[in-house]
Parts: sequence; structure tokens; C-alpha cells
Amino acid sequence: MNERPPEADIGVIGGSGLYALLDGATERHVSTPYGPPSDPITVAEIGGRRVAFLPRHGRDHRFPPHRIPYRANLWALRSLGVRQIIAPCAVGGLLPELGPGTFVVPDQLIDRTSGREQTFYDSGAVHVSFADPYCPAGRQAVLRAGAELSPVDGGTMVVVEGPRFSTRAESRWFASIGGTVVNMTGHPEAVLARELALCYTSIALVTDLDAGVESGHGVTHEEVFRVFYENTERLRRVLLDAASLLPTERTCACPNALDGIELPQDLP
Repeated sequence: MNERPPEADIGVIGGSGLYALLDGATERHVSTPYGPPSDPITVAEIGGRRVAFLPRHGRDHRFPPHRIPYRANLWALRSLGVRQIIAPCAVGGLLPELGPGTFVVPDQLIDRTSGREQTFYDSGAVHVSFADPYCPAGRQAVLRAGAELSPVDGGTMVVVEGPRFSTRAESRWFASIGGTVVNMTGHPEAVLARELALCYTSIALVTDLDAGVESGHGVTHEEVFRVFYENTERLRRVLLDAASLLPTERTCACPNALDGIELPQDLP
């Protein structure tokens, strides 16, 4: 285990349009066994906590969802000392009541991706519990931070491969199997965080009703970006408040995710 003093204990992995979260931050270039992360990581102090910010797609948005270096991103954050992650993302609503501008703090995930590298453990029998993919303490912090926005407490995020949007039939099917929102980046991010014994919490901003929820032209790239940008400042306030509300001592189950498992490699 790396015994260096942590450079940050909280990480924020930002999505579309959220590339300047921290003011007065220092920049860190981090190398990993999985290549470089999406971008240099910026670190700043917020409310007495050290927070590291990583733009998921890169600041120039060069990585589409299926090409994001997820393993490098999570490994880099942990190597800086990060143990708790908040991960905002843009999503489509799968229920009519979840219109644009709604915030959802999901508690479940359905993986519909294919071909993505979704584990650090390519050798040895390492089976990590993933029944509850999101940190309960992190979820409560985000819900408290966003209380004035009336976020939806709970829901299932369906993660699709992308980069295309869903057909109407797919949208209706996702809703029929219990999906609440649909997204392209929530997996393997969440499971990789669990494999590093990190706390991981998603906060989802609904940018559109998905294609099968209502009739009309269907979701467009421009619409997603427009709604996200319109809500960037609201999301930024929630993230900064949530960072200060995260517990300083982790008493959830996340730190113990690897207990009793013989790992084929050392963690950073």
C-alpha cells in the first residue's frame, strides 16, 4: 500500500459541460498501469477538504463514452489518495415525470454495455460484491446538498454502450424492466470504484425524456448539451456542498469491499 500523505480524499469525475469545477486548483499529471487518465487532474481545497477533479471525457471532449479510459481514471484518483467519489452525469429520463432539469440520485444500476474493460483483475478469482453499487453515505450527502432542488431519492440507471441514443423500443423496454434513467458512462465507472474499495456516488441530471417516453423527434446531441449547460451552475453548487458534507471517516461497507479477497496486484 502507498503510505504517502493523500493529495486529495474526495474525487469528482465531471461529465459533459462540467470542465471548470474548481477555482484556484493545482494541476497533477498522473501515470497509471492503464495509461494516462482522460486529462490532468486538478486539486483544490473546499471547506477544509482536498478535492480532485477529473473531466471524464477530457476538457476538449475527445473521448466518446465507449473510449473513456475508465481504469486509468479510477486508478489515478486512488493513487492521489482519493477514497470517496461523486460522479455527476447527464441522463435521459425513462419516466414521464422525469423531465429535463430533474436531478436523480440513483441507488441501482443495469449494465447494457458491451466490450468495455470493466475490471482491474484479469487474473485470479476476484469476485467483488456489487449488489448495491452506490455508497449509502455518499448518496445521503448528495441528497442533503441538493435538498432545495428536490432530487429524486433512488432509481435505476441503465447504462448503454452508445454513442448512439436509444430507439423508442429500447427506451420502452428499459422502463419496463425497472429503469429510471439511461446513461452511457455510469458503467464500468461504478464497478471499477468498488474494485478499488472506493465510495462512489452518482448524481444524474436529466437532460431529456428518452425516445420511447414521448412522441416527437427524439433526443438530439444539441438538446443534451443545451440542458446540461443551463443547469451547470446548479449542479456545481450541489457538488461543492456535497464534498463538504461527505463523512471524514468512512463507516460504510465500501472500504471493506476487498476484505477476504486475495488480490493479484497491489492497490495504489
